Amino acid sequence: MSANRTPGRPTMAEVAAEAHVSVKTVSRVVNHQAGVRADTAERVREVIRRTGFRRAGGLATIREGRTFTIGLAVEELANPFYSQIAAGVEREARMHQYHLITASAENSPNRERAVIRALLARRVDGIVVVPAGETPVADPEVEGAGAPIVHLDRPVRGATCDTVLSDNVGGMRSAVEHLVAHGHRRIGFLGDDPEFWTARQRRESFLATHVSLGLPRTPPVAMGPHSPESVRTALGEWAADPEPVTAVVTGNNRVTVLTLVALRHLGLDLSLVAYDDFELAELVDPPVTAVHQDPTAMGEKAAQVLFARLLGDESPPRTIVLPTRLVVRGSGRRR
Repeated sequence: MSANRTPGRPTMAEVAAEAHVSVKTVSRVVNHQAGVRADTAERVREVIRRTGFRRAGGLATIREGRTFTIGLAVEELANPFYSQIAAGVEREARMHQYHLITASAENSPNRERAVIRALLARRVDGIVVVPAGETPVADPEVEGAGAPIVHLDRPVRGATCDTVLSDNVGGMRSAVEHLVAHGHRRIGFLGDDPEFWTARQRRESFLATHVSLGLPRTPPVAMGPHSPESVRTALGEWAADPEPVTAVVTGNNRVTVLTLVALRHLGLDLSLVAYDDFELAELVDPPVTAVHQDPTAMGEKAAQVLFARLLGDESPPRTIVLPTRLVVRGSGRRR
């Protein structure tokens, strides 16, 4: 073993041998240099991830004008969904020995533009953004900076950059089909603000699934933004209908919390499927069935796409849709 080798960690030559590439190729990938095919770079990174290889010198050296930092702009870091996305981006950045700078755009396109400008002023090498709106940010300074940008969770119309999304349509369809399989025929939907692309996608899938399953009547829908009062009002009206709802699907984790509080306040015993899993879902009585998006994996994937661009991937922009899964716990059963 070389005297400079850390016990238990492979050498660059060993990584090269396992990835079936030259040591020079591994060096280019590790040092974020161009000239490596995207599929080859990903194979090398996979070996690095699996073996725990680390280059000597850490982050001390900035080469070829790189700062070894990337930026992340999300809607609200206080929301567990976005904090998990940040954890995924940071994990991938750490594997590449990059620093991550994170900021909240507070659902404001103007704030988003200011955040991106501030990140570029710090000379980040690339940025992952959860867009505040669906219109491209028309900013010559941003466009001229040359740093790759990856959109996450929501697309931007006409944008010429990579986008990583969750399967909102399939996730909502699985929620409705689960409730129907348990005998529910009258299901309500409490959605988020329809200004959000994700909220509209889930609403449209909710309605389309009812049609495809041949359920009677148009289901009741109440879109946000919601408050405790608006959720209580919607649930109270649906429960008082001559054909009352027996189940509810919520549009995201924040609406789910409001719904759980309102159901207890009103004394209603409705079945529930939540869109977005949440930390205490198993402790609620009954435990809450949820559509799980895996925001950590979304963050990791967006960062992987960003690093591929930093390594010289010049293929056309692509949209990647990650699958969801239904975590069944019991709250969807007919009571």
